[in-house]
Amino acid sequence: MQLILAEPFKSLWAGRDAFAEVERLEGLVYRELEGRRTLRTEVAGRGYFVKIHRGIGWGEIVKNLLSAKLPVLGAAQEWAAIQRLTAAGVPTMTAVAFGERGRNPAAQHSFIITEELAPTVSLEDFSRDWRDTPPEPRLKRALIQRVAEMLGAMHRAGVNHRDCYICHFLLHTDKVVTADDFRLSVIDLHRAQTRAQVPTRWRNKDLAALYFSALDIGLTRRDALRFLKSYFQRPLRETLQGEAALLGWLERKAARLHARYLRKYAPGASA
Repeated sequence: MQLILAEPFKSLWAGRDAFAEVERLEGLVYRELEGRRTLRTEVAGRGYFVKIHRGIGWGEIVKNLLSAKLPVLGAAQEWAAIQRLTAAGVPTMTAVAFGERGRNPAAQHSFIITEELAPTVSLEDFSRDWRDTPPEPRLKRALIQRVAEMLGAMHRAGVNHRDCYICHFLLHTDKVVTADDFRLSVIDLHRAQTRAQVPTRWRNKDLAALYFSALDIGLTRRDALRFLKSYFQRPLRETLQGEAALLGWLERKAARLHARYLRKYAPGASA
């Protein structure tokens, strides 16, 4: 069993079974699945996000593996990713509680609690009207550069996200957002993988997901080149020559993801 508690939960649950106490937390439920529950709760006037994993069963594990998907077995993946990103200086969530018990991966009980990042807005929502109402050019360039730097630092730290969409980059709005003064944080790391080095395949999947999620916000080819320069941290000409195969694959992969999205979610599409 592993149990790490910081305040306020260290004092709140002193002498109690933390695994029982986390199940008693109440608040706005964001997701309720058979093996996972996500909710927002408040303690002493502060907001926290709680993710509880109760095991998904061997049947679900086998189903995921047969469909070439890596199952999420518990909260440990998110805990490890947060620790790795924090050590690497990549802004993310602050975890204040983590628990894991049970050796059977199909029935393991685990949880993670993170401080709420507020007030914030996702980059998806912030950029939603950019195509019709373009942002101030310097701010757009600064945001693109910062996302590229964060993703590059994440990958160099050995972490790949597996849900790397612009909706999972939060822009802090506690003060006026300007090109010279803003903060971004990356969230939703429950599927993230942590290794000594990110395999090229998983790095590319993150890049494709991010590119796909930004296809409809009015970015230009110059914006894409700006991202590549900041992500790879080397001269653009060298990147374009050395990563030509990757860039072609990204275009095709993002197009397939976009087509699949339209088939599933566009108005009039069949579910």
